[in-house]
Amino acid sequence: MRAERPFKYASMSRRAAATGAALAAMMAMAGCSGASGGDAAEGDMALGAAEGAKVTVVEYASVTCSHCAAWQEQVYPEFKAKYIDTNKIRYIFREFPTAPEPLAVAGFLVARCAGPDKYFPVIHEIMASQRELFSGAPRAVLLRIANGAGLNEEQFQTCVTDKDAIAAMDGRIKAALDAGVDGTPNFFVNGVKVADSSLAGLSEKIDAALAAS
Repeated sequence: MRAERPFKYASMSRRAAATGAALAAMMAMAGCSGASGGDAAEGDMALGAAEGAKVTVVEYASVTCSHCAAWQEQVYPEFKAKYIDTNKIRYIFREFPTAPEPLAVAGFLVARCAGPDKYFPVIHEIMASQRELFSGAPRAVLLRIANGAGLNEEQFQTCVTDKDAIAAMDGRIKAALDAGVDGTPNFFVNGVKVADSSLAGLSEKIDAALAAS
């Protein structure tokens, strides 16, 4: 599965302000219509086994990445049933926005504002709605998903323009870049990058790690 490239981060401090401004502009306009792949990191969103599990799988993905959406639809259900629901692994999802960057960031912010219990359902709903998101009415789609997660319009607007949350995301993205992430989706099993993101490819690495003493 081909990886989609992230946007450039020439200056992390300046990018936070620029991203926030772009988000605010997008929302206003549309309204008229360092951790490695295996280490725990601040802001991690996880499922399955508890921290310290024998095997940790980290996925770096973007809600605007078509390949990520395809993986969520085609591979994730069986992957989840085999490894997450059985607590065989700790699965960590890390945000890595790809173009259009403001839309990806807004989607991630909405998922976080929805709360830990609703984070993954919101992420999956946004990915499943990519065709609508790219059709010219992104705010309406994100607002609908936010409403479904219990956020009203005022909370939604505050969420997607939260400068502190955007700055925190900048930090997480920088950590991903430092870990060698260069596109999405990207997978690490116990800190080792896995090139084959199919269920068979991931299972080969995961099962070997589980079997290791």
